[in-house]
Amino acid sequence: MSGNDRDLPPPITRRALMLGGLQLGVIGALGWRMRDLQIKQNEHFHFLAEENRINMRLLPPARGLIHDRHGRLLAGNRQNYRIVMVREQASDAELILDRLAKIIDLPPEDRDRVLREMQARSAFVPVVVQEHLTWEDVARVSANAPVLPGVIPEVGLSRFYPEGWNTAHVVGYVGPVSERDLEKLEDPDPLLQIPRFQIGKTGAEQRLETDLRGQAGNQQIEVSAAGRVMREIDRVEGTAGNDLVLTLDQGVQDFAMQRMQGESAAVSVIDVTNGDIIALASSPGFDPNSFVFGISSPEWNALLNDEYRPLSNKTVSGAYPPGSTFKMVVALAALEAGVANPGETVYCPGFSQLGRRRFHCWKRGGHGSVDLRNSLAHSCDVYYYEMARRVGADRISAMANRLGLGVRHDLPMPAVTEGLMPDRAWKKERRGESWTVGDSFNYGIGQGFTLASPLQLSVMTARIATGLSVTPRLVHTMGGVEQPVHPMEPLGISARSLNAVRDGMYTVSNVPGGTAYRSRIDVETMEMAGKTGTSQVRNITAAERAAGVTRNEQLPWNRRDHALFVAFAPYDRPKYAIAQVVEHGGGGSTAAAPVARDILLRALYGEMPPMEAYPAEQRSSIEERWIELGFMEPEPVEADPA
Repeated sequence: MSGNDRDLPPPITRRALMLGGLQLGVIGALGWRMRDLQIKQNEHFHFLAEENRINMRLLPPARGLIHDRHGRLLAGNRQNYRIVMVREQASDAELILDRLAKIIDLPPEDRDRVLREMQARSAFVPVVVQEHLTWEDVARVSANAPVLPGVIPEVGLSRFYPEGWNTAHVVGYVGPVSERDLEKLEDPDPLLQIPRFQIGKTGAEQRLETDLRGQAGNQQIEVSAAGRVMREIDRVEGTAGNDLVLTLDQGVQDFAMQRMQGESAAVSVIDVTNGDIIALASSPGFDPNSFVFGISSPEWNALLNDEYRPLSNKTVSGAYPPGSTFKMVVALAALEAGVANPGETVYCPGFSQLGRRRFHCWKRGGHGSVDLRNSLAHSCDVYYYEMARRVGADRISAMANRLGLGVRHDLPMPAVTEGLMPDRAWKKERRGESWTVGDSFNYGIGQGFTLASPLQLSVMTARIATGLSVTPRLVHTMGGVEQPVHPMEPLGISARSLNAVRDGMYTVSNVPGGTAYRSRIDVETMEMAGKTGTSQVRNITAAERAAGVTRNEQLPWNRRDHALFVAFAPYDRPKYAIAQVVEHGGGGSTAAAPVARDILLRALYGEMPPMEAYPAEQRSSIEERWIELGFMEPEPVEADPA
């Protein structure tokens, strides 16, 4: 190579050109972006300077709605104007609250509560100052925003219950999250940290809380150094909770509550073809809206001190001695064990002698010789003392369980009782004592240790009516998805035994002399089969029995017997089963059977039943009752032409 060649610069390759072009492109893009940020978007970023902050807030979702089977609204949402306050945006919280008190009604106790909540929570968490305000209140606060840093008007949703008293126990109600609620949860939903966020407290609202609550959204807002909201930057709406459709027929539910008006009572109505609960009514009720808005101390104390226990859901939580409504269980246990047959008679002189103790029949002079059919029709106690002695506690308990008693049914409601269907092992374990024949005698008539809820008694009746394992269902659809019906399998009870018991129940309601004959349905295609029951809540001494047992109406209310009635209808093609309890109502035939008959008719007809469904001699008095309860309008009185 010559010297001249060594002095020449190396040739530029294609690769070098490509790398150089790429570098120039990157530098150009960076320059263009810097120009865009510094010139074009200068105003935007100036607006987001140090004196402004971006806050993120959770947006509560709309709570799922609750309807009855026909689409009638049982729990809904409505707009709720409220004022919240953020401590970190308020220069002086006490001063700001004093100013706010001159604009809206802010009692001293609410002011103190707000200050306590702000100290207990993070500085950026909004605290509710006042809820359920008018639009005029919100407008005044908004107009004074410059002197109220950290005070923010909001529009949210609040729960309301259009049916009020009639569905309070089933639907339940919501209320603000408490510290106690949070302590029960290992990993609480961030939504629950929002002050005064509402969650289910009782009923389906509580048990289906997660489904009904939904998922939170979020909102990005820009707040100035003075605490004033400048603008909304971004918003992602939450996912509403699932809508819930219950199996309830609100028309029947309303009728039941009205029909039990003035009583401490409960009723359960089940569709025996699929287990759907048509009515689950506990009287008296209460207004769930009072709890949403904040119940007053006088109203709360009145509910707590009411001897009729309006806050208790007697249909699923009430556990009562089933009395004579339990006799079908004992009869089936004896028939299936082969220790009795339907045509066999037992002599009733009015008592059974057991050693030195007498176990009395309700009829002082006795019933004479009775078979299974007549023992149910006339509710002879002595017959069932004998059946219980023969079959024993263990087989009675097993039959009761097969029929749905002594079993906690899986419903989305709190405090569903298991009841009690004891056996020999239970008494040994719980009482440390052996089972006695006297215990069996009490078991035979549904007294002693035995306890059942109205729901359980309606399940028992539905299973007797069908011979199938009818299982109660309260939720029809959740989020538009139908909930499964529990398979109804044969109970394994012979048709012969079931038919014998059903025949006895038919006689109770449809043959003169039956204990519920006065409460019969006077339409052949809708005849019901039933059983009355009366359960004692006090002991009757030998001295009182000798002098004459005091009549229920002569006793204080809380010492009177409970009245019960169970039934299914129509007899030849069962559709509904019902269980009615009237606390301290006296006799089942007089206090419970007429009420249950009326509710059953309302379910069967799907509307107010015609007067032709009632015995002719009762129609005028029933018309008067319907007018009094508001079910019927009185006939207009024609003006006298004179």
